[in-house]
Amino acid sequence: MKRLFKWRLIPLLSVLALVLSGCGEPFLSTLQPAGEVAEKQYNLMILSTAIMVGVIVVVVLIFLLVLLKFRRKDDRIPKQVEGSHKLEILWTTIPIILLLILAVPTVAATFHLGDVDEMDKKKSDALVVNVRANLYWWEFEYPNEKIVTGQELIVPTDEKVYFNLKASDVKHAFWIPAAGGKMDTNTDNVNKFWLEFDSKKAEEAKNIFYGKCAELCGPSHALMDFKVKAVSRAEFDNWVSDMQNIKEPQQATTDLAQQGQEIYNNSCIGCHAVTPANTTPEAARLAPNLTNFGDRTKIAGILDHNEENLKKWIKDPESVKPGNKMTGAYGNLTDQELDALTEYLMNLKVQK
Repeated sequence: MKRLFKWRLIPLLSVLALVLSGCGEPFLSTLQPAGEVAEKQYNLMILSTAIMVGVIVVVVLIFLLVLLKFRRKDDRIPKQVEGSHKLEILWTTIPIILLLILAVPTVAATFHLGDVDEMDKKKSDALVVNVRANLYWWEFEYPNEKIVTGQELIVPTDEKVYFNLKASDVKHAFWIPAAGGKMDTNTDNVNKFWLEFDSKKAEEAKNIFYGKCAELCGPSHALMDFKVKAVSRAEFDNWVSDMQNIKEPQQATTDLAQQGQEIYNNSCIGCHAVTPANTTPEAARLAPNLTNFGDRTKIAGILDHNEENLKKWIKDPESVKPGNKMTGAYGNLTDQELDALTEYLMNLKVQK
């Protein structure tokens, strides 16, 4: 009876796996490519899968043919094919041909996707982003635009965006599934690659893609998310201009926010900047830049952007991201101080 019950579970679990495979956030899958890099990698996956499935089908058909047509009917020993040059050539040549079919486009794509010469030219107009991975947050620096932001990457659509990848502490991996494959961020060298974000796919995804850390880096590795806002070149230029216009910390406009700004200046500014200038481009910043915190879609990369979650994050960040470096920093704030600090941070916006 127990054995029968186990066998009944198999089709049930299979159906559940099929149904649940359709769950999740939009454009958080390599199977929904949203750019040139992702499209090429997706096509290679389809090609390799087709080859493997084709081999399986052929082998199964031959097996069934032999099993049914040439099954043993008497005690006679069938004709032996040992040493047949034709068969040896056949089963040696076919795998080589299949490997070549897969290898040629793979090598071509590898060289194409690894071409970052444009970003190294002195007078290049290419958009370059320096990505720095930290426990457990992301920093994005635009060296040519001289601005720094954190947790949310802003990129233009329909053009190549070049990335310099580095880690501050331990090995991480930068991955935007819908845009392209993952790449490690190391502490001792800089990895380089490029991505492109398709405008039509971005519109379907409401201009938001999802990024992950793809290298086990600690207790909050699975929570080390970031968001990518893919917008038109005109919108991107407006955002850059708005960020560059912030020369001094934004001043609070309400009495409660002013109290929050005082708390911020006394407690938070040592780690969190509120101006976007890249004054220390080669140094690791201690915490995310908060210049445009009020414009973001998530808090700590994973929580919905609202006051309740912000208070939860400030008061007890350990309950949200275990092992983060802000744990214990602001647990002594009173409820009024927490309200004031929240009011100030939620109004840090560069785009009205």
